Amino acid sequence: MNEWSKVRAPTKGAAHAIGGYSAGCLEGGAALPLAGTGFRVARPERNRVFGHPILIALLRELGLETKKLRLPPLVIGDLSQPRGGPAPTGHASHQSGLDVDVWFLPPAGKTTVSMVDAARAQPVARFDAAIARLLELFASQTQVERLFVNPVLKRALCERAGDEPHRAWLHKVRPWWGHDDHFHVRLSCPPDSPACLAQAALPPGDGCGELDWWFNAKAQEDRAREHQSYSARVGAAATLPEGCGAVLAAP
Repeated sequence: MNEWSKVRAPTKGAAHAIGGYSAGCLEGGAALPLAGTGFRVARPERNRVFGHPILIALLRELGLETKKLRLPPLVIGDLSQPRGGPAPTGHASHQSGLDVDVWFLPPAGKTTVSMVDAARAQPVARFDAAIARLLELFASQTQVERLFVNPVLKRALCERAGDEPHRAWLHKVRPWWGHDDHFHVRLSCPPDSPACLAQAALPPGDGCGELDWWFNAKAQEDRAREHQSYSARVGAAATLPEGCGAVLAAP
């Protein structure tokens, strides 16, 4: 067990996201209740229910909104550990209190429900209008910087949107490996966190014209190299910002 996962409570005082999403920590984090109006935490035993207060407030607000829209309750996966930092399993990111996973459907223990028919490279029937509306709801929030889904699901969202005028939210929906049983929401650096390291800005447009690389047979070897490189980064130990030592050692 690493040192960050041994800590059971956040630091006291003002909230700050420190460093990057994959090399950072969280000062003054808040806990998401295990259940509330329109949401519940799927795996509370992992103790990864902490985030910057902006993230906690957003999830509570969207729980209320999903109930109002008569969408299924949000099934919340991992946020961050009490003080962020690297987790011993499962994630390279989620380190600065600005990331959260949301399950498409509730997992049954360790068994999760995929939205992708891998053999046909198509979404399954469960990937319906209600799930698309949920993704749109999250991606439309000003605090959200990126929302990661499986490339098959991004393509399906683009196809379903057609020529509708209100498709700007697709700009934030980014294709990534995995993410077939959940989507990953990432917030922008908050104004109160000058030591937060932002990602590069997304390219303009809805991203629907940039999906060919994920499916083109000619790019298979290139995708394999990129996936291998990504997997190596996930498994590597991150060098944390200097301020994270004090966060870990604080009472």
